[in-house]
Amino acid sequence: MRKNIKWVGAIFLVLATIEIVNILTGRSLNYFGLIPRSLNHLPHIFSAPLLHGSIWHFLSNIFTLCVFSFLVLQYGVKTYLKVTLTIIVATGLAVWLFARGGNHLGSSSVVYGYLGFLLLAGFISKHFSRLIISIFVGLVYGGLIFGVLPQGNYISWESHLFGFIFGVLAAKFWAHAPSYSMAR
Repeated sequence: MRKNIKWVGAIFLVLATIEIVNILTGRSLNYFGLIPRSLNHLPHIFSAPLLHGSIWHFLSNIFTLCVFSFLVLQYGVKTYLKVTLTIIVATGLAVWLFARGGNHLGSSSVVYGYLGFLLLAGFISKHFSRLIISIFVGLVYGGLIFGVLPQGNYISWESHLFGFIFGVLAAKFWAHAPSYSMAR
């Protein structure tokens, strides 16, 4: 449990530090967002989830990202890393290939990936505590699902949709993984 809290604290500190640097540089880091079908921006699949368009964008993502990270960590660090990498790479590629033009950035792609994972993984794993997590996430955060629908011009609903899809697929692959954090 303590190890998982340290992971979440580290995630928060990294994202908060990046946000502060981005604010102090007039959002210059947002150049590293993901622009669909731009070969120069393809490597930005890895940086786009770390960046936000405004402080409000950052604040709207960070709390849920930390909560969901803690819950996904209940499946173990290895599973957490596999799920996170799958969501970042697969969602980034899908957004790069299929999304509308514009600069896509923000950790909401990962948030929606974790949402998809957490909603399904408890049912697949058949562990009681993980099932409770799935039910909790469904009851408390289920309304987020509407974020996968087309919205305003400045919201990357494509990142939400693809994140959710690849989070569900990640659950199918890794929800059975043993948990070392829950056993202790």
